[in-house]
Amino acid sequence: MSALDATQAALAAEHAAVYGYGVVGGRIGTERRAEVTAAYEAHRARREVLRRAVRDLGGAPVASAAAYELPFRVADPAGAVRLAAVLEDRVAGVYSDLVRATEARPGGGGRRAQGGGGTRRRWRGGDVTFPGLAERA
Repeated sequence: MSALDATQAALAAEHAAVYGYGVVGGRIGTERRAEVTAAYEAHRARREVLRRAVRDLGGAPVASAAAYELPFRVADPAGAVRLAAVLEDRVAGVYSDLVRATEARPGGGGRRAQGGGGTRRRWRGGDVTFPGLAERA
């Protein structure tokens, strides 16, 4: 996978995560609302960084869809937490591809660092440095 393709895939995943966190925020309990807001803002910020990275690589950033199909119906706070975990897993997978596509390139360290920032797994109760990387190798 080329660095541009991997960056576009990460951007597309961030678009979907931003949409998904809108759903999570609408169903999460008040005790975790600040956490959802922080995650939503972090994904929005990474999305902007990835848009710039795509342009820097000579591409046109992939646009966000009007809506995304959710993997299951989210009706309550427990479903919202489950959706947030799925979103983070999906983003982690494409970031592992981004790390792999950029680690051997001169100057790829910036994009590699971006990839590492996208792998946080707050919704499963802990952090994993590069979740999904071994499975995708």
